[in-house]
Amino acid sequence: MIVLAGLLALAAAVSLMVGSNPLPPGTVLEVLRGGGSPEARYVVAELRVPRTLTGVLVGTALGAAGALIQAFTRNPLADPGILGVNAGAAFFVAVGVSFLGMRSITSFLWPALLGALLVTVAVYLIGSAGRGAADPLRLTLAGVALGAVFSGMTTGLTLSDPEAFAQMRSWNAGSLLGRGLDVIAPVAPVIALALCGAVLLAPGLNALALGEDVARAQGANVLGLRLGVIATVTVLAGTATAVAGPISFIGLMVPHVARWVFGVDQRVILVISALLAPVIVLFSDVLGRVLIAPAEIPVGIVTAFVGAPVLIVLARRRRASTLS
Repeated sequence: MIVLAGLLALAAAVSLMVGSNPLPPGTVLEVLRGGGSPEARYVVAELRVPRTLTGVLVGTALGAAGALIQAFTRNPLADPGILGVNAGAAFFVAVGVSFLGMRSITSFLWPALLGALLVTVAVYLIGSAGRGAADPLRLTLAGVALGAVFSGMTTGLTLSDPEAFAQMRSWNAGSLLGRGLDVIAPVAPVIALALCGAVLLAPGLNALALGEDVARAQGANVLGLRLGVIATVTVLAGTATAVAGPISFIGLMVPHVARWVFGVDQRVILVISALLAPVIVLFSDVLGRVLIAPAEIPVGIVTAFVGAPVLIVLARRRRASTLS
């Protein structure tokens, strides 16, 4: 964990220094101490510090949400994106932009949370239909199906409304660009509270990962865990999506890496995922800044390129794909 904390500090430092206007470490430190030229203060304080903080918040939320949803569904291929949470959040944001005149990122928060909640509940209800408890395969299939439906409706809505398309184009690709402190301030306490909830849920997830019957035999409140995980994942994934747009593979890939390296204790996986995910988000964002500078590639596109091959490698390793 000390190593991961160091990597996170390094990623944050690189994020403050690297971009279309690279700055040396001394200049960044001078600005952080309250000095520096007006240009350097603008680049660091107004642009890169909020962007870096956004990357940390979004990455932490997605990593923790991925760890929770995989333990909850007992499915190592589950993440908020595969279960349709991101697509539901994006659709409700598109509705807000098209019909309610929403324009700022801060106004996206409540529609995104509502969409994430409705899709999460719908996926769980569909996956639980019929005899027995929620089946991991059915949950995944329901999530993929609902995600496709909501993604299609979002695309149709934005294509039929040029103004909505212009507003959502960069957001829908997953981007940290232009997120200021006015965006971070309202979501940081929400994410912090949800992370506290995730920590409280983690001990019960070890029993739940072995099956609901085993969890009940060990005295776990299965219904309480279900409701707690649904609420926590909804808040984490919905808030992250509201701020940065849908960023793929983080919630799926990071818990795999944590499980591969540190074992199957859900408490450890949750903490490691919450530390490792922002490292990957920040380095992906930096990579997107420099690949085609002075233009940028949105972080959501970079994580897709990085995450897909990593996931293929991890999926071939049996231990990385085992939850218990």
